[in-house]
Amino acid sequence: MNQATFQPISPRPMPGNSTGASAWLRTNLFSTPLNSLMTLALLSVALFALYHALNWTVVHAVFGANLEACNSVRGVGACWGVVSEKGRQIVMGRYPLVEHWRPVIATALMLAVVAASCMPRFWNRMLPMIWAVMLVVYFTLMKGGVLGLTEVPTDQWGGLPLTVMLTVISMTMAFPLAILVALGRRSTMPAIKTLCTLYVELIRGVPLITLLFMASFMLPLFMPQGVSIDVLIRVVVGITLFSAAYMAEVVRGGLQALPKGQTEAAATLGLTYWQTQRKIVLPQALSLVVPSLMNTFIGMFKDTSLVTIVSLYELTGALALALNSDADWRPFKLEAYFFITLIYFTFCFAMSRYSLWVEQRTSVSKVR
Repeated sequence: MNQATFQPISPRPMPGNSTGASAWLRTNLFSTPLNSLMTLALLSVALFALYHALNWTVVHAVFGANLEACNSVRGVGACWGVVSEKGRQIVMGRYPLVEHWRPVIATALMLAVVAASCMPRFWNRMLPMIWAVMLVVYFTLMKGGVLGLTEVPTDQWGGLPLTVMLTVISMTMAFPLAILVALGRRSTMPAIKTLCTLYVELIRGVPLITLLFMASFMLPLFMPQGVSIDVLIRVVVGITLFSAAYMAEVVRGGLQALPKGQTEAAATLGLTYWQTQRKIVLPQALSLVVPSLMNTFIGMFKDTSLVTIVSLYELTGALALALNSDADWRPFKLEAYFFITLIYFTFCFAMSRYSLWVEQRTSVSKVR
């Protein structure tokens, strides 16, 4: 008997166009009559909202600092003149007006060093020295009292410079502390493990606003007479301890995700404990939890708004301070909040994009 020879036939293309924008729309938005109806309904609502939003933000809006014109369009258009009139005070807080050049230069320098630290080309032994020089220059400019600069007390620092400083300093100190606490919670030494566990559970058991309140109002009651710690230092320490506790749990999750074979292989090579952690365990563990770490950083950046409770007026507090003291511009607080929302979004979006870049660089987000 003759056996039929099997000859594979190449698949024929699907009838109709299966690629392009029209195919995507037909597949995802208009696949069924019900989906088509829902798509059209949602599109109508979106266009309606966009139409009225454009009318309020652009068409009927007042962009100049004209109070009479702003009052005439109240309820119809936005008054962006409040940003022109109060924007400087919102961004700089209570810092003396004639000295605003100092926080501008100091903040730009700090952000430049942070941006450089995110680039691999600057990851060398000079980076800690660059940070040390930057911090000296930053606090010299902000505080003054030397080199002919007028001294400005820390309780007059505010606005965006204070927000950036609290975030950068707290993140810089909280990250290594979190790593040590995470390693301590996995330690085989009972005393160290218990101490780290108590720290994490105690800090995570109270809100940040409670820590700030205690650091600012309760701590001075326990200090010796005549000894006082600057309120800014107490706030930085409080935010750092709070953030490190949450970050430590994120790092611990990354450590637990690694198989024991990693440490066993390091032991067979004769590596010490700290060599194993520094060269094998931590690089892999941290790369696994990049999104969670960045989420903590973004949350820390936004949580700086809570320092208003201790009379430090960062970006959000400076806005309230600028408008509550002026009855004429107070009705246009919504536009001012949109302004600082844009600032917060810009910083948070930049951090999220950097997190995505780190994920791609470490190949965590790629399917292997």
